Formats: sequence, structure tokens, C-alpha cells
Amino acid sequence: MNPEAKLRLSSLFSIKLFATSEDNLSITETVGVKRFSAEYYKQYSEILHIKLYMLSTFLNIYASKTLNYLRLFLLGLIILSSFALMLNASLKETAIFDETAHISAGYGYVKYFDYRLNPEHPPLVKVLAALPLVFQSSIKFPVESSAWQTDINGQWAVGGKFLYESGNNADQIIGWARLGPILLTIILIFFIYIWSKELIGRWWALLPTFLFALSPTVLAHGHYVTTDIGATMGTLAALYYFIKFLFEPSKKNLVFAGLAFGIAQLMKFSSVLIIPFFIFLIIVFYFWKIYSDWQETEKSKRFKKFSIRAFHYIKSLIIIFLIGYSLVYAVYFIFTVGYPVEKQQTDTANILTGFANGPDPNWETCNIFSNLEISRKMRCLAEIDIFMAGNKFLKPFAEYLLGVIMVIWRSSGGNAAYFLGELSSEGWWYYFPIVFVLKEPIPSLILILFALFLSIKNIFKNKSYKIKAISDYLGLHFAEFSMISFIIFYWLYSINSPLNIGIRHILPTIPFIYILTASVIKKWVNQSLINKKNIINMMFNFISFLIKISAKIVFILILLIWYLFETLSNSPYYTSYFNQFGGGIYNGYQYITDSNYDWGQDLKRLKNFVENPPAGEKIDKIAVDYFGGGNPKYYMGNKVEYWWPARGNPQYEGINWLAVSTNALQGALAKLNPNQPRKPEDEYSWLKKIKDPYKPDYKAGTSIFIYKL
Repeated sequence: MNPEAKLRLSSLFSIKLFATSEDNLSITETVGVKRFSAEYYKQYSEILHIKLYMLSTFLNIYASKTLNYLRLFLLGLIILSSFALMLNASLKETAIFDETAHISAGYGYVKYFDYRLNPEHPPLVKVLAALPLVFQSSIKFPVESSAWQTDINGQWAVGGKFLYESGNNADQIIGWARLGPILLTIILIFFIYIWSKELIGRWWALLPTFLFALSPTVLAHGHYVTTDIGATMGTLAALYYFIKFLFEPSKKNLVFAGLAFGIAQLMKFSSVLIIPFFIFLIIVFYFWKIYSDWQETEKSKRFKKFSIRAFHYIKSLIIIFLIGYSLVYAVYFIFTVGYPVEKQQTDTANILTGFANGPDPNWETCNIFSNLEISRKMRCLAEIDIFMAGNKFLKPFAEYLLGVIMVIWRSSGGNAAYFLGELSSEGWWYYFPIVFVLKEPIPSLILILFALFLSIKNIFKNKSYKIKAISDYLGLHFAEFSMISFIIFYWLYSINSPLNIGIRHILPTIPFIYILTASVIKKWVNQSLINKKNIINMMFNFISFLIKISAKIVFILILLIWYLFETLSNSPYYTSYFNQFGGGIYNGYQYITDSNYDWGQDLKRLKNFVENPPAGEKIDKIAVDYFGGGNPKYYMGNKVEYWWPARGNPQYEGINWLAVSTNALQGALAKLNPNQPRKPEDEYSWLKKIKDPYKPDYKAGTSIFIYKL
């Protein structure tokens, strides 16, 4: 047997042993047996070849079934673990700031089909949260209160009365309501696995699934009744079905793409960014198709063919948007049925009174040829919305448009937030990159940065930047290109926004970061090292291959075990999770607060402290400066005295204990941005004279500091 034949047979045997059904490899595809001439088989042990093939096939089938059960078991374990950790955190936490409004608003939608509360957020997550509540007849809703009857968007007052002042069990309501977002998070985790499986294989799909399902950030926001996890789900689904339609343009995929787009719009208003992003993707796809088909198309037919194709793409995109917004209209129609037209119009007009420098009764701002500034011309949107709110057929869209306008309004104005020692509402361009570095577990940061390094290295290594190379890449990796583009697009938008109140605002990009990371890591692990030209060197190289691939796998497993340890060891304090760079769960407040650290989740833990004080201590009364959606008096009754810095030292009123939320504390003590106002009496100057505010005597959970005065 000559050396070439030995090498081919040996390669056939070794590669086949390590191939799985996942890889969809056949003998011919693996080593190019199709290129073999018939004499190879006759001359060099055809029988042995067949026996090896039959044996390896049998082993593959047997191993494939076993491994498939193992893979499904691991997937189920990941999902179950995520569910258990979210549920455990949920049961131990009080309502975070936004939940007071969201839960009550959702109940109003589902129970009374009335959208008067919380119009600044779409309904879907709130509806999912409220569904378990409407089947509980014992729950009382304050429909007779002035907050519901006459207030303009009285979401906070209604929410407070609903949870804490109507005789309801607040913890029970919150617990049931959070099941909706938890279920949504579980669906999202499974969706990530499905798409990852299509892109990188069944086994490697477990990697991004694992990272997302057990991410402290996901576990934190996945169980809250807020729109962030919904935005992530909607964005992922919309992008998945849109790409699917581009490559398989059927009516079924067109409808699914439209419905997924509509669902995204019903999750969070930031999903409107999908519209320009879809336009960008379809333009890229169109020009890629032109380049791919250019040579194969006759010159005389090119203009007609590509013009028709352009028309087809434009038509399809319009249909997707129409289907999506038809769904939006239908959902808003249902939940505005019980919202009287007169009140909706009045509420809308009052809410938008201050938008874009006030009312424009003559509609001058709608004149596109006027010399008015853009900031003033935006008022036209408000006038259109107020008009639509007064029409029973248009009022569903009016309520949707109201939410969009409110988000634009708020985003442009920012929100006072603490970041790296400074308090500002103007935002910082470097906010999200630093927040991500401080709140992402170090092992996943290593994987992400390593994958980024490998990708950049590969770009510079591949010196071919010709149009053909780009075309080939788009043809093979359009989903990957779409994910990368979305991450860049969304992060650029977020970086330029002054609304810097939490890592949750970039949550829609996290699944794509994990999927792309897993894809690069897979390629790194699977690099073939069998490239020698004789059997001796091949065998030596095979041993080297085993050593190197084992080292790579061990490296990944160490990082994953570390990641798992980070998640489990910090349970259930996921809201306040910071990695070692950020000082951990007890010190992250030094860098960033708000929804990154303190969202009001620790009020139950403060209650436990008051009821079970340290040995030798007694708490008859405690002053509480609380930030969050809970109600201190609901949990601690008359032992609570509401407090704020300007009230001075509570000792003067006979109170020797003070509890302050870290978000409130940093808002009072942080260095001010030159344009950020704060009254001197709001700076806890009296506390600084008697104690170091950053060295409390005790803590409730991670976010509430307790001082014995």
C-alpha cells in the first residue's frame, strides 16, 4: 500500500470516529472519497474499509441517541435551574420601583379593558403578568378612588392603593404577577437554543443558552414585571423570522416575520428601532443578491430583473410592517375598549401639554415648509395624537403613539443617575461599556473578549477584502452579520442616549453577544490540525490534536464552572450583582446604582431586620428613606417613619435608627454635574457629621444601609 492511500484510509478512520450525527458528515464528505478512483478500493482492503464503515456507523447511531438524550437533559437542567433561581429571587424580594405601576396597569387592561394607566409602555408584558390575577376573585382594585377616576395617568397612586391599601396580599399579587415575565424568560432561553442550534449545532447551542439562562443580569430582570426581558424576546424573534423570510421568501415566513415584528412593538417602545434596522438589512441583502446573480443574468434582462426584485423587497417590507401594526392595533383596540373616548382625549392632551414647547391649536408645527426648529415641529406628533384619541376608530393607535411620544420625550430629557461618583441627567457616552464590564461575570467576559480577539485576528489574517469575499461571507453568515450589525446599531443608540439608568437597556443585545461568542469559540476548538503528508507525522499530529483540543475544552469548562459558581454563590442578589472588578454584590453601589443595584428589592429584608434586630438591640421606631415600589408601612406598620435628608437628624424626634436606600444615599452625596441641581438640605450633611454614610452599622440585603444613631 502506498503512503497516499495509507494516509487517506487512516484519515477516514480517525475522522469518522470523532464525527457525530450533529456534524452531518458522511464518509464521502469527510475525506473526499468521491475523488477516489475504483482501483484504490480494489488495491487497498475494500473489505476492511466496509467493516470499519459499518462499525463506525453503528457506533454513531448508538452514540447519537445516547448523546441526544444527554443533550436534552442538559438543556432541561439549564432551563429548570434558571426558573428555580428566578423564582427563589422573586419570593424573597419586594416590588421594584416600576412594578407598582406595571402590575396595576396590567390588571386594569385585562380586568376592565382600560388603558388609562402607564401608557408609556406597551401592554404585552403587563398583560402576561396580570392574567393569573384576574382569576382570583378575592383581589380588590381601587376603581372607585380618585386616582383611577379623575387623575391623569395616576399609575403610582393606583398602584400603591392596589397593592398596599385595598386589603390585598401584596406579596401574593407580586408573586403571581412575576410568573408571566419568568415564563417569557424561559421561552426566550429556549428560543436562543433553537436559533443557536441552527447556526452552530445542537451541542454548541448549549453554550449561549447556558450563558444567557444563568446570567445574573437575566436572572435579575427576568423575574420583574418590566418591559426589558420582553424587548429582548421581541427583538430576537423579529430578527429570526425576518432573516428566515429573506432566505425562504414564502407567505408563511412573511406572516411570521410580520407577527414577530408586531409582538416586538407590543413589548417595548424601543423596538421601533427595528424599523430602520430592517430597512438596512434588506438593502444589504438586496445588493448581495444583485452581486451574486449579476454574472448569471443576461445584460438585457438585468435592469428588469433587479427592478422587480427591488419592488418585491419593498412590498414585502411594507407587508411585514402592516401585519405587525395590524397586530398592534388589534391588541390596543382590545385594551382601550373600556377607556372612554372623552377621557382618553383629555388625558392625552394633559399628558402632552409640555411636549415640544406646548400646544399648537392652529397646527402650525405640521407645516413642513415652516421655519420652525425641529424641536418645535415635533409638536405636530402631539397634535395628531390628541386628534386621534378623540376618534373611536383611531384611538387604539393614538394610545400607541402616545407611548412612543412619551418615550421620545423622556429619553431626550434623561434621568438623574449616579455613575462613578457623579450625579447627572445628561448621561455619559461610556456608561454602557463600563456597566457591562462591571456587571458581566468575569468568566463570560473572558470568553467574549477572547472571541473578539480571535475575530479581529482572523480579519487581519484574511487579507482578502474583495467584493467577492464579502459576498461569500454574507451568503454563508448573514445571520451572524445581522447580529453584529444590531449590536453596533443598538449600542450606538444607547451610548448617545442620556437615559443611563441600567444595563437592562442593552439587554436585547446580550443573546446575540453570547451566540456570536459561542460561534467563534466553536471554530477555535474545531480547528483541524491533521495536515501532514505521511502516516508517521499524521499520527504524531493526531496526538498533538488530542492534547490541544483537550486543553481547549478544559479551558472552556473551567470558565463555565466559574460562571456557574458566580451565579449560584450570589443568589438571590442578582439585581445588585457586580463582578470582582465592581466590588461584588456589597460594593457595587460605589460605581453605579438605580436598577443596576438598588431598585427597592430589599424591603422585606429590612422588615426582617426590624423584627429580628441584632442581639441586645431593640427597634421601636425606624426612620426610612426608601427608593422602590414597596411600601415600608405595609411591611413594618407604625414602626416606620418616612424620612428624607431635609428632615434632619431623627434623634431629635426620638428615633435612634435610620435606614437609607443606597440609590437615595448616592443621590444625596454624589458630586454634582455642573448642570445638575440639588438643595444643600438634601445632602445628608447632618449624617456626615456623626457617621461615615458609607460605613453603615448594618445592611438589609445589599441595598439598604442601616445606621444606629
